[in-house]
Amino acid sequence: MLLETRGLSKNYGAVVALRSGDLRVQAGEIHALMGANGAGKSTLVKVLTGDVTPNAGMILLDGREVRFASPASARKAGLASVYQDVSLVPLLTIEQNLRLTGTTMAAIRPWLEELELVDVDLSEIARDLPTPTLHLLDLAQALASLPRLLILDEVTATLPADLSERVFRVARRWRSEGRSVVLISHRMTEVKALCDRATVLRDGTTVGVVDLATSGQEEIVSLMLGPEAASVVVSEGAVADNAVATVAPTAAVQVRGLRSGIVENVSFTLHRGEVLGIVALEGQGQTDLFECLSGTRRPEAGEILVEGKARRFRHPHDAIRAGLVLVPADRALALLRQRSVLENIALPMVNQLIRWGLIKTRSERRRVRSAIDRLEIDTRAGNRVMQLSGGNQQKVTIARWLATGFTSLLCFDPTRGIDIRTKEQIYRVLRELAASGSAVLLFTSELPEIQLACDRALVMFGGHIVAELSAHDATEAALLRAAHGLGRSSESAERAS
Repeated sequence: MLLETRGLSKNYGAVVALRSGDLRVQAGEIHALMGANGAGKSTLVKVLTGDVTPNAGMILLDGREVRFASPASARKAGLASVYQDVSLVPLLTIEQNLRLTGTTMAAIRPWLEELELVDVDLSEIARDLPTPTLHLLDLAQALASLPRLLILDEVTATLPADLSERVFRVARRWRSEGRSVVLISHRMTEVKALCDRATVLRDGTTVGVVDLATSGQEEIVSLMLGPEAASVVVSEGAVADNAVATVAPTAAVQVRGLRSGIVENVSFTLHRGEVLGIVALEGQGQTDLFECLSGTRRPEAGEILVEGKARRFRHPHDAIRAGLVLVPADRALALLRQRSVLENIALPMVNQLIRWGLIKTRSERRRVRSAIDRLEIDTRAGNRVMQLSGGNQQKVTIARWLATGFTSLLCFDPTRGIDIRTKEQIYRVLRELAASGSAVLLFTSELPEIQLACDRALVMFGGHIVAELSAHDATEAALLRAAHGLGRSSESAERAS
């Protein structure tokens, strides 16, 4: 046995982040670590890599007990991790970041080639590079130390399918060379395709180990949620069908001939009462489109009409005043992580500096509490949002707008890196919002979400809309074909308008 943990626990005051974490990883296997958001996965990884000190339990490496006082000591023992959040310092160059970790060019160069990053300019400032590229650079940096155990904590959550495959290729290579990989992922299909076994955590405790060669998704979900909870989870295929819009189709947002950055001559209409999906591979203009609609980027040409009136957004506040609000994929951009759940949700209601941090009226408190209840946000650790699980943090970013009010909700990959039950809650809320007359524009990097949550989908390629599909026709095969620019249809693009 390469690595074993027994009864690991970690408390943060009264909050129990990890109750009893048991994990056994064999040499030469890819081992999944599964569990709902808040189950203790990331805490277990942080204990393994020396980021935090456990309150109890032990770690055994090659049968001998070890203790890691820091990530450096864990890496020296042969454990390296890559997290969902990029570890590179934004204001430093890639070269400077490598020097901070003592990574030499000779050590990292083969992995830059392996991950097809040879064209990346290492003198670039980290923040100027696309997030997926930064994640692959993080991975290359970890691989440069040739760890015996590589831990991948939701690395693929931010990556499109083509870049995720590069990660999988490395994981398979690691296994073939007798090393091991621990993979944390909420994407069941990639876990089933890539991993040998899965350890499942629930409420901070290891509840089972599954042999993926003989077991399926149902057993994992049952362990993650508990048999009783799993039995009441609605099947994913029925999510989109359960909500039927009752409002006549009225244009909420119209985009006409928009040009900005990669986006070139994009036109479409987002109706009240619908969830409209946007599908694209990395760098096809989806980011520029959402930035224009949310007021963080000014279009070079074209117009945006809200409720039939042409609008010019010079600042996100202009878009918010017009009723367009954004839920970003990177929740760190939307949250004040040192503040409470209540303050984060009430933030848009605070109009003057003198009222900072206060929820003064009974109406505000009622709206905030209603949003918390509707999304079932776990507020036990609510003194600071940073203490919540990733899924609960993302629900806070959505709850903010439920409490404040809006006309159109712009969701950019809102379910990235969160568990299946939290995803389902978000799908349901989006469908409910559409049924009540709101409009939702949803970009997702997970193609199955289109049929689960959307009424129709637009596919972008090279900055253009190249296809429009109904939810029924938006199969993964059809979306992937269009997203790769195959069978581009100008007729589809015209229908989008």
